[in-house]
Amino acid sequence: MPAPSPWWDMDRHRDRRPALMLRNRIKAAIRSWFEAQGFVEIEAGALVVSPCIETHLHAFATERIGTALDRQRLYLHTSPEFAMKKLLAAGEEKIFCFAPVYRNRERGALHAPEFTMLEWYRAGADYTVLWDDCLSMLALAAQISGRTQWVFRERAVEIGGAAEQITLDDAFRAYPGFSLLETCPGGEADRDALRARAAASGIRTADDDTWSDIFSRVLVERIEPKLGAPKPTILYEYPSPEAALARRVRGRPEVAERFELYAAGVELANGFGELTDSGEQRRRLAHEMDEKARIYGERYPLDEEFLAALGHMPPSSGCALGFDRLVMLAAGAVNVDHVIWTPLHDESK
Repeated sequence: MPAPSPWWDMDRHRDRRPALMLRNRIKAAIRSWFEAQGFVEIEAGALVVSPCIETHLHAFATERIGTALDRQRLYLHTSPEFAMKKLLAAGEEKIFCFAPVYRNRERGALHAPEFTMLEWYRAGADYTVLWDDCLSMLALAAQISGRTQWVFRERAVEIGGAAEQITLDDAFRAYPGFSLLETCPGGEADRDALRARAAASGIRTADDDTWSDIFSRVLVERIEPKLGAPKPTILYEYPSPEAALARRVRGRPEVAERFELYAAGVELANGFGELTDSGEQRRRLAHEMDEKARIYGERYPLDEEFLAALGHMPPSSGCALGFDRLVMLAAGAVNVDHVIWTPLHDESK
């Protein structure tokens, strides 16, 4: 089979251009929506000392060379999150950003090494307010595209109206058929309990799998394919071990204020009631990096300025939405590369 023509081929660009122009219109509509809500648009720098502190996220590394030829290891950020939280500490209250972000080891129909993340924060707001924000983004994209039914891999979602709302524990009870929270009492992960329940549900595990490994496998294999059809799904109250940057639900240490939005089986957004306890955040980030070192043999430094800023940050909620995925669904495309103006050429394809 001949290799596909490059994105800059005139014929191929002509085919892609309607979706690219739709992308521009959706971005303009979302920007206007935020501005009407009193948000300030910010621009987060991409070069950072710490790109992310999540076990399974991988960054692109680079090096800054000073005028005295001194050298400093830097990274391209995987999210503007740390920078935006510093701005909240500085006194901003409602901010949003269309941020180019970079993630290594990710490639596929829903993943690009460089993509656009729409991220926003509300100081003083409950994280459930972000659920309505997300549905507004979907409604705007549907209105601009003129398509209210979106389909991805034969899963259809109707945009408009209320979303399904389901907790992680209820989703585990409904699909693999067991309680997730019984395997993390008080927020402490019981790996053997989760492995036994997963095995009883026919899910294969390995001897060296952690609680988080097994959780992710069950979620991907048994739950995510069921979400976001025939209407969008808000999946919320994530177990505390899977919410390193979120505050715990008051009086319920086993769950945290984290949610994800799904449409047509596609994860579109991830939001939190933000953790502002710098000591607790340091402990969680150190654990994430210990896990990264164990699994991948590498770790990223902690962003000490971010940890210091948390002590000045007001109670806030924030959300990150994959803008390319949103446009892909609204355009009826099957790959995020189809809606990115200049996608990275992949020599392996």
